[in-house]
Amino acid sequence: MTMEDLRGKVAVVTGGSYGIGRAICELLSQAGSFVAVFDVEKSDLLQAIESKGGRAAFFEVDVSKREAVERAFEELVRSEGRIDFLVNNAGIARDAFLVRMKDDDWDKVLDVNLRGVFNCTRAALRYMIRTGGAIVNVSSIAGVTGNRGQANYAAAKAGIIGFSKTVAKEYGEKGIRVNVVAPGFIMTRMTERLDGRVREDVLARVPLGRLGTPEDVAKVVIFLLSDYASYVTGEVIHVNGGLYM
Repeated sequence: MTMEDLRGKVAVVTGGSYGIGRAICELLSQAGSFVAVFDVEKSDLLQAIESKGGRAAFFEVDVSKREAVERAFEELVRSEGRIDFLVNNAGIARDAFLVRMKDDDWDKVLDVNLRGVFNCTRAALRYMIRTGGAIVNVSSIAGVTGNRGQANYAAAKAGIIGFSKTVAKEYGEKGIRVNVVAPGFIMTRMTERLDGRVREDVLARVPLGRLGTPEDVAKVVIFLLSDYASYVTGEVIHVNGGLYM
């Protein structure tokens, strides 16, 4: 997918080294955007992008740490002059039934999955207010329906939805659009750890008859960043093959 309105833009993608984040970075690069990858783990993504003529940079950032986030945004703006897009994709899971869930499991998931969105969005808005732009936050079907063994994860992902709608209302007049994608079961490193029986049960409930790919989600994110979605804000787009039904 290539869209002329993405060419020459500067995009930040958190958790961009692998999975859904990597697919988003690759599509943004193919469309001509400069991609800043914020992650705690580096991969061969930059080499892959640059081998195809794209431009990208890696920033080692723990999104749960405000100071680290703000330094990375400051460095990016010094280098590229602006920020047009932000995709808050970074996330972790530490699953357990509630009575067995440790305080650290709750705190760490909320810190990365929700506080990380807050830290990055607040930092980005300080620059985007001048120019407008678009933000896409990656939630989950678990944030809408809940999921057994994921009270921490579901709470964080539900919080992303309320947070995004609020920011969309606060900054729409500044030309900033904020939307959410809520993936279902997507084949990533996180879901590959699922028990085979769990995977089969999920697949049986997906009307489209297959699990999703990172590219399935990335294409929707690219649409929401592009001018094709210029009158779309505050929305939650489900990308789950019909599982939500």
